[in-house]
Amino acid sequence: MHEETDQGSCDSEGEAVSTECQSVSCGEPPDFPWVETATIAESWFAIQTRARHEKAVAQRLREKEIATFLPLFKSVHRWSDRRKTVELPLFSCYVFVRLAPRNDQRLKVLVEDGVVTFVGNRGQGTPIPNEEIEAVRTLLLKQLPYGSYPFLKIGQRVRVRSGALSGVEGILISQSGDSTLVLSIDAIQRSLAVSIVGYDVEPI
Repeated sequence: MHEETDQGSCDSEGEAVSTECQSVSCGEPPDFPWVETATIAESWFAIQTRARHEKAVAQRLREKEIATFLPLFKSVHRWSDRRKTVELPLFSCYVFVRLAPRNDQRLKVLVEDGVVTFVGNRGQGTPIPNEEIEAVRTLLLKQLPYGSYPFLKIGQRVRVRSGALSGVEGILISQSGDSTLVLSIDAIQRSLAVSIVGYDVEPI
């Protein structure tokens, strides 16, 4: 279960901090060594946004016909006289975009208000494997209980062979005898943990 957190600020890695994250002015776009051919395959990339700008950025990019993925979770805000369910970004200050690695595509993203930079490779962007995006999408679609987990790079990587998570890949760990699968987005160094007790898995 997600606990309510202050989504108002983040550091350069997207972690929540006590001060408002600052917008980085793009200014004159730097040279970007992406190819210009129109036939290059599209890939997922993560972009960092200003705090609380994730939804607006995703909406404006969709209006430009750029494929976006903004994973959201529901949180209940309580006041003395009422309560309200709101949707908040799962990964604060990040939006995922799918595009061809070309300068014109990159600039269409960077000129949007609220966009800070592409994540990885000195601001040029690191492609994210489609399997990582689909794993998070499947977890949210199936509405299974999950929680944030410290980002991992080590451990046995497995694929679930049955049930609602069939085909999902991640790192298998064990917590107090309870089998847990950790799904990671390497580019933004974020992970989610979901119980896979009773599921069949196979090593990759």
